Amino acid sequence: MTPERPAGAAAHPKSSRPPKRGRTPGGPEPKRQTMPSDGGLYAALDLGTNSCRMLIARPKGAQFEVIDSFSRAVELGTGLESTGRLGHGPMARTVQALRICRRKLDDHSVLRMRLVATEACRRARNSAEFIRKIQRETGLRLEIIPAEEEARLAVISCAPLVARETEQLLVIDIGGGSTELVWLDLSEVPPEERRASILSVKLGLAAVGGPPQRPGMPRVVDWISVPLGVATLREQFTDVEDDAARFALMSWHFEEQLHSFSPYENPAPREGFQIIGTSGTVTTVAASYLGLKRYDRNKVDGLTMTSAQIDKVIHDYLALGPEGRRTDPRIGRERHGLIMSGAAILQALMRVWPTDVMSVADRGLREGLLYAQMSRDGVLDGM
Repeated sequence: MTPERPAGAAAHPKSSRPPKRGRTPGGPEPKRQTMPSDGGLYAALDLGTNSCRMLIARPKGAQFEVIDSFSRAVELGTGLESTGRLGHGPMARTVQALRICRRKLDDHSVLRMRLVATEACRRARNSAEFIRKIQRETGLRLEIIPAEEEARLAVISCAPLVARETEQLLVIDIGGGSTELVWLDLSEVPPEERRASILSVKLGLAAVGGPPQRPGMPRVVDWISVPLGVATLREQFTDVEDDAARFALMSWHFEEQLHSFSPYENPAPREGFQIIGTSGTVTTVAASYLGLKRYDRNKVDGLTMTSAQIDKVIHDYLALGPEGRRTDPRIGRERHGLIMSGAAILQALMRVWPTDVMSVADRGLREGLLYAQMSRDGVLDGM
């Protein structure tokens, strides 16, 4: 599959928006309320290719406070590369996880929520049937969001980590089934307004490569959704037995998908440039660099790593081999089988951009969903 981008921007041949038959059907679900007046609870659920994750939070100043969370590796995309369909086992695991999410939503009486599915459901031929099955068996209505919405929400989630001096920003989100990259030009935005302005960023046909959507707003230089994530990239190279050779092939194969991304050929100057990486791969590499045997979000989120530090961690992973990675407490049981495909993507991205520093974000689609809902409802103080 080719990377997805807006038509007319050196683009992809077809829209990334799901077909109408994949829209979520009607039916019973937790009650929703659009404009809160009590500053109550919000929920965000992200059903990806590998994991099902949910956050329940309340607004707190310019941020939010997490009240409850859920995360489970359901491996929904298993077999999708070869069959084009979601398998019965992965769907059953996912429904079981979503039943737990439904109980949490009911226990907390959550009224405001957005529940989304991403790359695996965008690609699967039986995704519409699966969405109906979810609603029938759990009462939850999930929407399959297009790639541009996933990329936009990843950018929004990273807004609090944008430095005042940043004029060129690249946000990378390495998922299970796809990797989103968004490049923003913030040079015309006053430094004190850069974080808040990102909450209003829109990606789409008219946004890319043109002037800012409004004066004093970020300009979208380009964005791309590469249909390769930690799970889908790994599946393409399972026939390569040598660990190091498989890693090298994955990294170069991923880089080949970037050639239509305009900043790949015309990189920005180093000065005023910031790259923010958000994903389980990035946070696992950061935790390994810090030597954390027990993960600590407070130490990882906002950490700055150099290219040399990232490379050292990746070389350590290679030296460990598959068995060593499986037992390494810094990587964890759920991620050891995916860490090298994610590291291959990360190394490719750090190899081609004009920087030797990356900001680590322990945040992503769920946080973007929460910020977007709360910002829309006007319950966040200035960022």
